[in-house]
Amino acid sequence: MKNPKGIIYALISSGTFGLIPLFTIELMTDNQMELSSILFYRFFFSALIIGAICLIRKENFRITRRQLYIIAFLGANYMLTSFCLQYSYKLIPSGVATTIHYLYPIAVVFFMTALFKESKSPMLIAASVMSLAGVGLLCWDSSGTLDMTGVLIASITIFTYAITIVTINKSSVSAVSSLILAFYMFLFSTVFLFFINNVTSVGIQPITEASAGFRLFLLAFLPTAVSNLTLILAVRYAGSIITSILGSMEPLVAVAVGVLYFSESFKMNTFLGILLIIFAVTIVIITQNKKAKNISKTA
Repeated sequence: MKNPKGIIYALISSGTFGLIPLFTIELMTDNQMELSSILFYRFFFSALIIGAICLIRKENFRITRRQLYIIAFLGANYMLTSFCLQYSYKLIPSGVATTIHYLYPIAVVFFMTALFKESKSPMLIAASVMSLAGVGLLCWDSSGTLDMTGVLIASITIFTYAITIVTINKSSVSAVSSLILAFYMFLFSTVFLFFINNVTSVGIQPITEASAGFRLFLLAFLPTAVSNLTLILAVRYAGSIITSILGSMEPLVAVAVGVLYFSESFKMNTFLGILLIIFAVTIVIITQNKKAKNISKTA
């Protein structure tokens, strides 16, 4: 059955995405690297990793001109999502920014139902709302007045990430090999970042320490190459809405990393948020299993 496989891919994707703070925080603090340089190396190394796998598997790199344009758009869109989310951390609390970003499942549901007339499921909508409530409990830790510029920048990621998920599912790139699609997305993201860094005279910082190179490689491999490849597979096997809902597992992993590795506090709102997310994920899995069984019976 395809849906259970898609759910597994979605959980792997969101889980590995949650490891981003484990590497980026230390790169910015210990190695004093700028965000633009971190993102460049992240996508560059990811393109090399996926490209090597494609060569070993003898994948066909040929794509149509239309697919090339769409993948270039996806690369730029994904780069913008990553940059806006991490830049917003400088202006507003990271928990607030993450909470705003994880409103993207609502945007996915809106795009899929409004533009593609995908059937509405009350259970999936309930799970989406529940997961968002859980994310809010996990991440919301603000006080005082928020910087509205930071809020606006974080809000951009709601739509850019939702557009990425929907485009992969509903455009002609759905026929492209998952490995090839991931390779070209990372390649375009790398090219765009190289161009932006040089045009703005920011430049790309060299890797001067072995520890920084190792962290950048892990950042490129786990929360980028692995997570994005499984994201593409999840969208194809489980669909855009399921993938976006299960993406709420990312902040759960991020909280675990913060508590276990960075010795961050574990409060009651964190506990309640984790319970809500686990419950929401359970609803999605049960709903999809029942749907798959009904389809198999009527076939």
